[in-house]
Amino acid sequence: MKTLTMPLTEDCVRSLALGESVSLNGTIHTARDAVHHRLATGSEPLPAGLDLCSAVLYHCGPVVVKANGRWRVTAAGPTTSMREEPYMADIIREYGIKGIIGKGGMGAKTVAACREYGCVYLHAVGGAAQVLADSIVEVKDVFFLEEFGAPEAVWVMQVKDFPAIVTMDAAGQSLHAKVQTESRQKLEGLVGRGQ
Repeated sequence: MKTLTMPLTEDCVRSLALGESVSLNGTIHTARDAVHHRLATGSEPLPAGLDLCSAVLYHCGPVVVKANGRWRVTAAGPTTSMREEPYMADIIREYGIKGIIGKGGMGAKTVAACREYGCVYLHAVGGAAQVLADSIVEVKDVFFLEEFGAPEAVWVMQVKDFPAIVTMDAAGQSLHAKVQTESRQKLEGLVGRGQ
């Protein structure tokens, strides 16, 4: 397993191999539909203090509670990334995003943007929300909380040993697309035998 420290550099991102297991350390930002739409339209400048240059975006609506004046994440499982496909390529280009964490992979436009601008897609294990929350050591900040609500807000989180797998690399390869193609070919072979 390769240990990665954020912010990620382009050289680091381009060195990652498809199928490689990684452990993330540093700052990640959660982002879901409302934030992706806002970032892609560029309708308003980012709030002061929200810097996405070389950032890692986590497709996640965490469960966050406040105790003794501090935020604590109790569950942080990935959400389905394909919902952000209409926005992701523009966001990678505009903000210099270097990593995306989610589940299920993304489409051709995002794959092309990862190749062109140096970004990777990291698959996090679905169904392990509490285990992944254990890797979050601190909530550093939150943006858009009042505007979008807790699940859609941008939570800026410090992580340690956050596990993921490279399933879309900066060379334009997608493990998700590969599995889909191989599955389709096997299905066609099975259907063809039955005729």
